[in-house]
Amino acid sequence: MSLTLHYAPDNASLIVRLALEHMGQDYRTCLVDRAARAQEGAAYRALNPHGLIPTLETPDGPIFETAAILLWLDERSPGTLGPEPGAPGRGHHLKWLVFLANTLHPALRMSFYPDKYCPGHEAALRAHMQAETRRHFGAVETAAKGPFFGGDAPSAIDFYLGPLIRWAALYPRARPGDLDLGAFPRLAGLCRALEALAPVQRVLAAEGMTPSAFTAPELPVPPEGSAT
Repeated sequence: MSLTLHYAPDNASLIVRLALEHMGQDYRTCLVDRAARAQEGAAYRALNPHGLIPTLETPDGPIFETAAILLWLDERSPGTLGPEPGAPGRGHHLKWLVFLANTLHPALRMSFYPDKYCPGHEAALRAHMQAETRRHFGAVETAAKGPFFGGDAPSAIDFYLGPLIRWAALYPRARPGDLDLGAFPRLAGLCRALEALAPVQRVLAAEGMTPSAFTAPELPVPPEGSAT
């Protein structure tokens, strides 16, 4: 397959890039320069009319929405990103993957950008959504088996969770450290297991992150582009 990942460092595209590297899938990257607001330009919106990152160009055309990209990749290489269709555990895998995409990730985004959702009440919304994200992480903690979410093998859920955990601990810059991994031992173990994977380390290095980007996150120093 010919695949192009339109990405920005340490953005939601990181989730897809981790999955692609884990699969051993050939792909190329194309920077979406957030500093220049390239995601709002006509060229990028021709691929993704919503102006959000990531977009994956595929033989089926451009695909946007992180969970949709992960599921599309999963269909073309069954078993590499989770239980195969029809296999035991497939339903459990799907419900938690969609929970991350539809519930936890949006809650985290609202805590980062409360001004976009409730102007004039930013502090109240941020505090509420930070409490919600901690509650959601608690639910994931309870469901996780270890060392990865589903057991011994990494899946799309792990590649989604690692960045979400990183961002919850690191951003917004004005109030870092909101998520304390000490309260979530299974998620902390999941982060350590991710960092032990060679494909994960390749992605972290490529986007200017430290080897402990999930367990002890620091702001990235990407070789190209900007995380914000």
